Amino acid sequence: MNAAEVKQLARHLGADLVGIASAEVLNAFPPDPRWPQTPDRISPYCKSVIVIVCRIPAAAFRAKHNVLVQYLDMLVLRRMDRIAHRLCETLERRGYPTFTTAGQETDWSLKKASYGRLSTRHLGIEAGLGTFGLEVNILTPEFGPRVYLTGILTELELEADTPIREQVCIGESCSRCLYSCPTDAVLHWNIDKRNCALEAQEFGYMTATAYFDKFIGADTETRKTMLRSRDLFGFWQGLLRVVGSFGDCPRCLAVCPVGNDYHAHLTDHQKVIPERTPDKVAKAKAYKQARKRGDPVPGLDEWNIRWVGPDGYKGMVARQLKAFREAQAARAEQEQKRDD
Repeated sequence: MNAAEVKQLARHLGADLVGIASAEVLNAFPPDPRWPQTPDRISPYCKSVIVIVCRIPAAAFRAKHNVLVQYLDMLVLRRMDRIAHRLCETLERRGYPTFTTAGQETDWSLKKASYGRLSTRHLGIEAGLGTFGLEVNILTPEFGPRVYLTGILTELELEADTPIREQVCIGESCSRCLYSCPTDAVLHWNIDKRNCALEAQEFGYMTATAYFDKFIGADTETRKTMLRSRDLFGFWQGLLRVVGSFGDCPRCLAVCPVGNDYHAHLTDHQKVIPERTPDKVAKAKAYKQARKRGDPVPGLDEWNIRWVGPDGYKGMVARQLKAFREAQAARAEQEQKRDD
């Protein structure tokens, strides 16, 4: 099978986007060389990584509560795992040893917190599917950051896709992700993971361990009260449905203006950002001025710039919006002609 056939199969199975990255390139450019998330740490025989993307339905970002997005996250991840597994089975039947990794996982021998064997964001960027946003989510031109990705490791050598050189993210001139973050966790092409987790993982791992530390040392009456608490129900629901536990805070995803799904369904609903404050505006201005001066930015150093977009932002979102509106106008004209 060649690259085109593999991509066609992935799309037939239900992937919204698919790209291919070279294992050799991924091994040469780990996201963080101190804790290398590379295919050769998993299998020395891997030659290519097929990266599939499944989008999160935009309607979820019109809801009032995070739990709706978190539940959809689980459904999207399950769907993506099924697609990846079926792709693996097909390739293996045709004589090419192939296996998939978990879309969301943590390797505790590496960094603490959520740090998997492979970084799916970096896989997607190397496979030509997007670039980093200011908050270091991957932004795809089609769906912005409202996506999940997974990597499929194969011993079949496939032609790799070319990474996008133009920065997909509008960057400091936009800063909508920074304005919307409830815990002010968005940094300059970086993220404060601990602050992010306060909102994204209400019933996450660290919350659960702190709860049971307290439970073990409590008296009988306190334990009875704790067993009837909202927290315990939250941990149970998180284990079953991911809601509140290792889910996400959808605010930065919801307000990002990249993607036709945003233009179609979110523009009016997400126009106003209630979390925007004068302090956040000042921070965004300082980031923009620092970028203009050419000040050192850790997220834009010689190593990291390849994943942000080495050519900078050249107006991709503006071009995309223009094309979207033209397509809408053409569709409306055709419908009017049919009605006449």
